[in-house]
Parts: sequence; structure tokens; C-alpha cells
Amino acid sequence: MEKKLGKATRDAYGQALVEIGETHPDVIVLDADLSKSTKTVTFSEMFPERFFNVGIQEANLVGVASGLAACGKIPFVSSFASFLVCKGFDQMRIGAAYSELPIKMVASHGGISVGEDGPSQMSIEDVALACTLPKFAVMVPSDEICARALVHAAVEYKGPIYMRTGRPKAPIVHTEKSSFEIGKGIRLREGNDVTLVANGLLVFEALQAAETLAEEGISASVIELHTVKPLDRQLLIEEASKTGHFVVAEEHQIWGGLGSAVATCLAQEVPSKIEFVAIQDTYAESGTPDELLIKYGLSAANVVKAAKKVLGKSVKSET
Repeated sequence: MEKKLGKATRDAYGQALVEIGETHPDVIVLDADLSKSTKTVTFSEMFPERFFNVGIQEANLVGVASGLAACGKIPFVSSFASFLVCKGFDQMRIGAAYSELPIKMVASHGGISVGEDGPSQMSIEDVALACTLPKFAVMVPSDEICARALVHAAVEYKGPIYMRTGRPKAPIVHTEKSSFEIGKGIRLREGNDVTLVANGLLVFEALQAAETLAEEGISASVIELHTVKPLDRQLLIEEASKTGHFVVAEEHQIWGGLGSAVATCLAQEVPSKIEFVAIQDTYAESGTPDELLIKYGLSAANVVKAAKKVLGKSVKSET
């Protein structure tokens, strides 16, 4: 599959914010002094009376958003994922989840593809933390088209939302004709032997892996689950009845993310063999995005290896 880079998903978020700002006067945007990085800066320029920079105090950021939501506004809250979730978790728990308020948290610089900024800026546990909160929808879009569509869907969603966006330019995997719905996965490729499930940057890697596997006579489905919660259980059940073998790939700590959600669903519904491509219970280090994805086992080659393992195929040793 040809790699065509589009915008970063954080850029698509900024674009979509302005679009919904023009049609939804109740949308309010809040940031923690990082608007140029989270891409909320364009909204602040277009709608200054509906933008609030609370400074470097992420817990208060979520608290202020909770108050605005309780008053009938639709607040979009942004900061780096590692700061927003780790520092604002108690406010997310009480102000958003327990209160069931429509706060839309869109956190940038997700995963280790942040790159050179290092581990203090990298969120490898954000999806797991957000998924533990009742009523929260949790999403990780794959490209600019997916991200923009999910932001538009988020403004209509009645409950709280956590969406992770990324820093690097993301490969395009969708077209403008693609359809997106919160809680519904997308079958990007049909296959009969193994199902590759992914979100974020790993969707492109899964598609590349499927092509490599096809060259070796292995037919792989590719499923994008941009919504980790609520999970598209029916799509997974359909794939389990067809292939019975899965590889789940994500740019997240192996515990508590997409892999855990898929494994739980399949254990309950259709027990299947599963392998996982994820960050293996470690923090990363500083480096370029591509270097880090390769070093920590988040590449198409790793997906291919996992697919062969789950199918019981021999895997050639790497030189």
C-alpha cells in the first residue's frame, strides 16, 4: 500500500473545531496554554469570546469545562494527552463521568510518536485510564479524514468523550466517501485467515501487513476500531466466526487499551486466538517517530510476525 501522508490528526481536529464553531454557537473551547500545539489556536482567533486559556493547570481545565457543561454549553477541552488525563483524572471522574456531562476531551501528542520530546510527554496509558470511566466514549482516529469526522460526531454525542490525536503527519487510509460513527468499526479489507484489528497510526501498518501476508498466501481482514469504547462487538463477532484468529495493534501500553477491550469481548462472545502488537509494559525514549515505532515493535513487520504466530506459521528470523 502506497504511503501518502496527510495532516496530523491534531491538525484535522483544529480544522473541524472551526467548522463546528460556525454552526454550533454553544461550543466552547478550553486549553491549558498549548493552543498552538493542540491546534485550538485557530478557533481562538475565529471565536475569541468562546475560547478560554486557563493556563498550565489541567485539573482546573477539566473543572471549568464541567461547570460550563452544567450550564448548557458544549466544551471541547484540549492539552497534551499525558497532562490532560494524568493531571485531570479526578475531575474527569467526578465532573464528567459521574455527572454524565457532555465534555469533549481531545488530547494531542498521543502515544510514543511524539518523538523527540521524550517519555514525560508521551501518553501510553491514556486510553486505558479513559476507558475505566463510566459513560465515556474513547476514540483514537487513524488519519485526518477519520479525525475530522469524529469531531463532528462528537459535538452531537450526548455523553463525555475522550479522543486522542497525534503529532506526526498520519498516512491517509480513508477517502472523503468513508462513513464514520462513534461505536462502529470499519472493515477496510476482507480476509478469511486472520483478522488484523488496529487504531491510530497502526491502521496503516495493519494494511501494509495484510499486503505482505497476501504475498505469502495468508488472507487477512483489516478492521479499524477507532472507537475503543463503546466497542463494536458485533463486528468482532462476525470476524471471529470467519477467521477465529486475531492480531490487535495499537500505539499504547499493552495493558488496558484496545487489545484488552477486544480480548474481553471475544472471551465473552466467541473465544478466539489473539496476539498483541503494543508497547510491552515499558516507557519509551527520545527519538524520531519512525525510529520509536520500529524499536518498540509497532511496525507492519511486527504485525506480520504476530499474524504468523497466531496462525501457527513459521516465522523467519530477522537478521
